[in-house]
Amino acid sequence: MAKGRPLRSLIRQNIVEILYYLNQGYGYQISKIYQEIFPKVTQRSIYYQLRKGVQTKEIELKEIKQEQGDFSWGSTVEKIIYALGPTAQPKRDKRIKEFLERKNEFQ
Repeated sequence: MAKGRPLRSLIRQNIVEILYYLNQGYGYQISKIYQEIFPKVTQRSIYYQLRKGVQTKEIELKEIKQEQGDFSWGSTVEKIIYALGPTAQPKRDKRIKEFLERKNEFQ
C-alpha cells in the first residue's frame, strides 16, 4: 500500500462536477457553491484539492487575474481561474445543475 493521501478524492470529484457546469470558476466561487450543495468542508480543503487537481490534470489553471478594489486586506485581489482538465471525468451530478440554474450561474 502506498503512503500518503489517496489519489482519488470525493472533494476533488465534486469540484470537477461543479466546474463541468460552470465551465470555469475561481476558488472562492467554487468554495461557496460547494458549501451550499455538499457536506461542509473547509476552504483550505477546497483550495488544496484545486491545487492537487492541477497536478493530476483533472483541473486546469486558465488564468490569474488581478482585480482592484477596496478590500480589508488591501487594494488588489488575485483570482485564479480554473477549468476542467484533460483527465477530468465528470459524472454530471444533477444537484449541481439544478442549484446553478436556480442561482442563475449556469452557463
